[in-house]
Amino acid sequence: MASSSSSSSAAQALGGNPLEEWTGRVKALEAGFRAWMAKQPIHVEAAVTTAVGVVQGGALGGLMGSLTADGGSPFPMPPPPPNANPQAVASFKQAQALAGGPLVQARNFAVMTGANTGISCVMRRIRGAEDIQGSMAAAFGSGALFSLVSGMGTPNPVASAITSGVAFAVFQGGFFMIGQKFSKRQGVSEDTCYSSTRSMLQKLGLEKYEKNFKKGLLTDHTLPLLTDSALRDVKIPPGPRLLILDQIKRDPGLAKAQ
Repeated sequence: MASSSSSSSAAQALGGNPLEEWTGRVKALEAGFRAWMAKQPIHVEAAVTTAVGVVQGGALGGLMGSLTADGGSPFPMPPPPPNANPQAVASFKQAQALAGGPLVQARNFAVMTGANTGISCVMRRIRGAEDIQGSMAAAFGSGALFSLVSGMGTPNPVASAITSGVAFAVFQGGFFMIGQKFSKRQGVSEDTCYSSTRSMLQKLGLEKYEKNFKKGLLTDHTLPLLTDSALRDVKIPPGPRLLILDQIKRDPGLAKAQ
């Protein structure tokens, strides 16, 4: 007990944080795994990625299935009438596929997620980047397989699979384009907010501290208000802090509000 308490106190004295250490180890393992995957043939990476997607999708589907009315309610979904037309039966099958129990939903989501991640991996390796074409292809494959496995395709499973795949692809393509536009706008606005800061740091040879400014949200508007304690809070060492504060005092453009 004495040795463990002394080691923990020594770790605290050295500024060690168990949570940060575990986080660092997990990140190192993830980086190592990604580096290993990048060196593998495309079929190996696709197989591993698909397996991970199947596990994640199955877990999510099982959780969702346990919360659906059909899986947990004492009032199960009634069967369709015997003389129902094919369109009514198809609608019933679609509702049943989306409201099944934990095992049914786990199967459906495992197939859908596994297909999506596997196709995305293959398309990324072939095309060299994640783009809208690869994203839509993965969505089409996952939607088509989901339709076939879940039984939503009655009375014409092939046509229903194609329709579902196209719908998935269109929605995924739209979301991809919206995400790209949002990320571009965010990047442009962020760069605009730090243009003077970036120029100042480049003049001083302190470009590596730009990320510290961004982490602390020290934009161009805050330059006239900067103090030593503010720079210390964003983990900038004493020497660079003095250079930055001196540059702000010497430069009239930086000393004024942006």
